Amino acid sequence: MKISPYQRFSREQGASLIECLVYIAVLGLLMNIALFGFNRCWDDNKHLRRNAEDITRALKAGETWRADIRNATGTIQVVAVADTEQVVIPQPAGKITYSFAHGEVLRQAGANAPVTLVLPQVKSSRMQADPRSQVTAWRWELELASASKKPVLLPLFTFESVPPQPPAP
Repeated sequence: MKISPYQRFSREQGASLIECLVYIAVLGLLMNIALFGFNRCWDDNKHLRRNAEDITRALKAGETWRADIRNATGTIQVVAVADTEQVVIPQPAGKITYSFAHGEVLRQAGANAPVTLVLPQVKSSRMQADPRSQVTAWRWELELASASKKPVLLPLFTFESVPPQPPAP
């Protein structure tokens, strides 16, 4: 039986154990890089979702506050109570009170109504009158507490509203 030149054994016909180990090491390195990238994207997605939820809550709270200001039936007052400032907005059904304490904005609609949490995790909140030439507008400056130490974008909001003006005599 004759052996053809194509059937001869040579070192090039198979992979050695060392070559297999090198391929496995390269594959492991590529998998680690891919896993790192996936985890980074996952964390960024989580932070983006949390920021979007905070912005949505702040906008809803601002729209509620603006509606309360627009429905005011009398003079809006800023009252200092203990270490907090409260904004009292007279309404047809009673007074609505907004207060900021311990990093939370609270709202109470009526004297006997329960206090509801409007916004958690607030760094600063200030509601103030903004006198203009013809009317007195109200401004709410709000800064949310950031989860990261160095946020890329500061969570600052400013809402403005004008209460109804009494008819001129």
